[in-house]
Amino acid sequence: MTTIRVLVADDQALVREGLVVLLAIDPDIEVIGEAADGHDAVRLAAELRPDVVLMDVRMPVLDGLEATRRIMEAPANEGTVPAKVLVLTTYDLDEYVYRALRAGASGFLLKDSPATTLRHAVRVIAAGDALLAPSVTRRLITEFAQLGTHRVPIGAAPNGLTERETEVLVLIATGRSNTEIAETLVLAEQTVKTHVSRILTKLGLRDRAQAVVYAYETGLVRPAL
Repeated sequence: MTTIRVLVADDQALVREGLVVLLAIDPDIEVIGEAADGHDAVRLAAELRPDVVLMDVRMPVLDGLEATRRIMEAPANEGTVPAKVLVLTTYDLDEYVYRALRAGASGFLLKDSPATTLRHAVRVIAAGDALLAPSVTRRLITEFAQLGTHRVPIGAAPNGLTERETEVLVLIATGRSNTEIAETLVLAEQTVKTHVSRILTKLGLRDRAQAVVYAYETGLVRPAL
């Protein structure tokens, strides 16, 4: 059994302790470190090489957004995979969703989520997938609508994608899961997974979270204003 190594970063000791207890319930998840601020999170991520960093946004010394950016930009040791960042957010932090994605976060988890959701989220992120709950995706789309569509593209238009791959990318950007995409396009779910993998490879994207940002920033999908 492969163990998922987790670093918990939150400035509130009680919150950190609670997260550690909830994660420790499952034998395949191990908390290898705790950070009380963003600076410590960056330092411990470099030292301990966790699979997943559970990152609070509002922290002293260095906030979670900047800490996420530094973790994602840090050079990985040979043979190691960069840590994935799962951001802890609350409903009053909607303005941080877009910025966290651009910093390199692979997903979001609401702080009032059930324990089972927390452990599931850690597994999803560790597996290399992105976790964008429908509520968070709606907030992301709202953020794009508020900021408008005059953004600087982060890459070229998806000319290298096939028509089907483009359809899949558009559905990813609207927050659809693989199962929902398969139902919409009348495809096998495994076929959808293959399309998603090819999309990420062709566009040089890390995960679905980056794919959502890419789709909006290049104008492939435009929010309803």
